Amino acid sequence: MRVPLSWLREYVDLPATETGRDVQAKLISAGLEVETVEHLGADLKGPLVVGQVLTIEELEGFKKPIRFCTVDVGQANGTGEPQEIVCGARNFGVGDKVVVVLPGATLPGGFSISARKTYGKTSHGMICSGDELGMGDDGSHGIIVLPPETEVGKDAIELLELVDEVLDIAVTANRGDCLSIRGVAREAAIAYGLPLRDPALIDVPGPNAYGYPVEIADPTGCDRFTARTVTGLSAEARSPIWLQRRLQKVGMRPISLAVDVANYVMMELGQPLHTYDRALVQGTIGVRRAAEGEKIVTLDGVERKLHAEDLVITDDRGPIGLAGVMGGANTEIADHGAAENGGNATSDVVVEAAHFDQVSIARTARRHKLSSEASRRFERGVDPQAAAAAAQRTVDLLVLLAGGTAEAGVTEISAPTAPHTISVPADHPDRVAGVTYGRETVVRRLQQVGCDVYGQDELIVTVPSWRPDLTDPNDLAEEVIRLEGYENLPSTLPRPSAGRGLTSRQRLHRRVGRALAGAGYVEALNYPFVAEQVFDQLGLEADDPARRVVKLVNPLSDEEPALRTTLLPGLLGALRRNDGRGSHDLALFETGLVFHPRDERRVAANLPVDRRPGADDLAALDAALPDQPRHVAVVLAGAYERAGWWGKGRPADWADAVEAARLVAREAGAELAPRKGQYGPWHPGRCAELIVTVDGAERVVGHAGELHPRVLKTLGLPARTCAMELDLDAVARAGNDTPQAPGISTFPVATQDVALVVDEFVPAAEVEAALRDGAGELLESIRLFDVYDNAEQLGEGRKSLAYALRFRAGDRTLTVDEASAARDAAVALAGERVGAVLRG
Repeated sequence: MRVPLSWLREYVDLPATETGRDVQAKLISAGLEVETVEHLGADLKGPLVVGQVLTIEELEGFKKPIRFCTVDVGQANGTGEPQEIVCGARNFGVGDKVVVVLPGATLPGGFSISARKTYGKTSHGMICSGDELGMGDDGSHGIIVLPPETEVGKDAIELLELVDEVLDIAVTANRGDCLSIRGVAREAAIAYGLPLRDPALIDVPGPNAYGYPVEIADPTGCDRFTARTVTGLSAEARSPIWLQRRLQKVGMRPISLAVDVANYVMMELGQPLHTYDRALVQGTIGVRRAAEGEKIVTLDGVERKLHAEDLVITDDRGPIGLAGVMGGANTEIADHGAAENGGNATSDVVVEAAHFDQVSIARTARRHKLSSEASRRFERGVDPQAAAAAAQRTVDLLVLLAGGTAEAGVTEISAPTAPHTISVPADHPDRVAGVTYGRETVVRRLQQVGCDVYGQDELIVTVPSWRPDLTDPNDLAEEVIRLEGYENLPSTLPRPSAGRGLTSRQRLHRRVGRALAGAGYVEALNYPFVAEQVFDQLGLEADDPARRVVKLVNPLSDEEPALRTTLLPGLLGALRRNDGRGSHDLALFETGLVFHPRDERRVAANLPVDRRPGADDLAALDAALPDQPRHVAVVLAGAYERAGWWGKGRPADWADAVEAARLVAREAGAELAPRKGQYGPWHPGRCAELIVTVDGAERVVGHAGELHPRVLKTLGLPARTCAMELDLDAVARAGNDTPQAPGISTFPVATQDVALVVDEFVPAAEVEAALRDGAGELLESIRLFDVYDNAEQLGEGRKSLAYALRFRAGDRTLTVDEASAARDAAVALAGERVGAVLRG
């Protein structure tokens, strides 16, 4: 929300010495996020005056049309003689009043003006456009043509209000009242302790039977509708300069008088309005839900197919507007330009000021991808009591500026509603903030917000209509705290009970992250949102549990409305982006939560803020949440080891992904057993399923290996990309969270190497497990150091696996016979289990 300081001063008597920066600091202290203060005309210096074009000479022989003009600027040039100016614009003629900048002036951007010779003539100044004066978008992009009654020689800086300060406020979703000058003025008045001249406090006539006929078929979607009619608008009437400039300063483009007045009142009071050409409205105006498949052409010229939940404004023909979002083209206001071009300018208008359900408007705006100034306000909450005042303010301005006549008929339909009241202990803000404010301060601050407060120890608070976000005692406490100043809250550090620190889950999370970073992986944090189409891209089966997702009611993006059930989409997206930007050797990891819906849906209760939640409170809250196990995943592409003077490099392959899983398991103190598997995005011949034993039962906790070529092509990933994903919580349950320091023996190690020939489809892990079991307690470690396959020497379909076995005893030096016996026992068991034979 852009707020000109000059407009703000109209409703609050701010001290004359207060600058935009001062007001920014006050509003920030009150809880509003004022991002910037724009200084309009800060580097503008006159003379900048009103001139009248006397003559125009068309200069020939140039690539573009050039005009040599003489302009009367009164006594502004010191001589009273006409000013000679060369100009290329063509949207003005002889007799028009224009804005002229004379030599010696400086335009925005530090552009100094002086007399200069151009196109064979000497130009003593410039005839200015709005862009050159930094006025914003006026829709014309040409020379400013002023009303005929403007006085020649008048200071244009003052006339066009070119010098001002504009506050740019990032209004949060709960403060819809601050999407108006009225709302920001109220906050400024509170911050400075000054009275507010509320622009909504005007005399409004009551409803009668002579107003324009209106029928509301959906009182839930529209609980208030005010209609007023103004007739006899002048076809030549244009928005005055002050009105156009205020709209430009708040970021809106002037269009026509009737539309500009409606936009002006919307920015002033926060109540969106719409004006209809009465001659184009046929019959009764209605409010209802759209019929499925109904169509409407909105003011932006787009034909839109309506949804059954869309709220629409209708007449006897059908929809004439998307309620609270945008009007229809079939009742559009035609301005004076239509009359000049042979058309009919609108002379009679119907003014609509209504209050719509904010959820309905938000969904319609998103469904049609049509965010407007009106929808932004309705979906954040609009004061329903301001509708009648806004309609009256619009009528008054149309009568004043366009010479219209306000008809006596007033239509006002409203559903009966009671004001919202909240019961709150007087010391509730004290207990929330940990500061003693006292009852008087609490009552005073709530009254400043606009609440009516009754009671002593237990306060009965009636919330003002413009603050629908105040719904419970904690909201009221927040109002007191922010107005008293967040900066005045004492800064204290919590005192944890003795023995409290990181949980075992947190410690494991940190150890895993450090271990993967130490192994060369780079952490990539991704948003937890996914599109459901990604599961098709990953090649998951139709009944895969990962396809059951938790959908967000209010997603950040309609393209990603679900919470992730796997870390791979985000990681693979990060890998694709980095590879596309020239980083081809990549090893990324992420640890984070995934989300699985529960079979039983529960609603979470609000936790208390005046005490620490108990175990039952936390258990109930946790039961209402989806299951959120923590996963860890890695992705690799390109070279795992780069080539250099030290030797040859090698590409990342499936074994590196499996080793990353083993690294995670070691940090958890768990024993991980990989075996051949097949799942979703992985290559069926290069995929390992990862097994741990929990409570005596084997459990698959993840997969690792090379991704399927089809998945790589679909996702645009590099060839031979590898990945691993583990359920870290499940691995932790299979492990020992308490790290055990390794025993250090003073006795030497005995190393025995064996090369075993097995069928090529026998996993190395099964051979290793057999050797480990057969070697017994003397075996300290085992390592596969060579894989060899040669059909001529080993036979067709056979391979050789060479292992280094290290034996050691904790109480003596092993003899050769003891080490050899342990080796022979290991080989014998491998022969029984997997048919391994010693390679000759």
